[in-house]
Amino acid sequence: MLKIKKYVKVKSVAEAYELNQKKTACVLGGMVWLKMGNRNVSTAIDLSGLGLDTISETEDEYVIGCMTSLRDLEMNDALDMFTHGAIRESLCHIVGVQFRNCATVGGSIYGRYGFSDVLTMFLAMDTWVELYQGGRIPLAEFASMKKDRDILENIIIKKTPLFCSYISQRNSETDFPVLTCAASLVGEEAVTVIGARPGRAMIVKDANGIMNGFKEMTNKQRAAAIESFAEFAAQNVPVGGNMRASAGYRTLLVKVLTRRAWEEVGGMKNEY
Repeated sequence: MLKIKKYVKVKSVAEAYELNQKKTACVLGGMVWLKMGNRNVSTAIDLSGLGLDTISETEDEYVIGCMTSLRDLEMNDALDMFTHGAIRESLCHIVGVQFRNCATVGGSIYGRYGFSDVLTMFLAMDTWVELYQGGRIPLAEFASMKKDRDILENIIIKKTPLFCSYISQRNSETDFPVLTCAASLVGEEAVTVIGARPGRAMIVKDANGIMNGFKEMTNKQRAAAIESFAEFAAQNVPVGGNMRASAGYRTLLVKVLTRRAWEEVGGMKNEY
């Protein structure tokens, strides 16, 4: 059971930061995961009055407020077009519409949950987070950090030329994913992300340069590179077993989903 001693709807991010320095304080977010746990909260911090629930677009980036709902993100046409449908695909299987109307982007990113479709998708783009004290840092760096008491204000997606694909495997439609995979060309860089391992999403480092020059490859060369990299990913992505799948099954899925995701990226010839 979640027990809250004091509730504060803050009037500024500075106030939220100050209140959050106590270890027993908590930022509420959308309250979809928090309410399911057993926890005593001395001060519940509500950011809903700070106008951080919008998606804005500039010439160079998209700025997504931390309190933006997953449903608003899912239904944003500009982001859907920019990601060629991948961001909508990463969200539409998460529980249900009612849930996505409550769950926030900030909660999903800040939580760094192992099962997070959102973290997998955002790591596949040129994504940054904006922290009250820490300023702007790359999402990949933020995802590997230990949790602290800073306040996540915005998530920023840079408009670096992008084509990406998102795939997840689930035992049932609205269940947690067994494995997630995002593949993308961010400018000239090939990026592959595997999540729900069941650990936190990770970027697969292409240590052997298998995908270098993917844009310039012929279809035959791409097919060979994809197969080789899918095998490499299966051998190098650490996975584990839980109630949804065994480690062995997840290893097989890493290879299959990596291959399928990159085949989708490589098949979009008009985007090059």
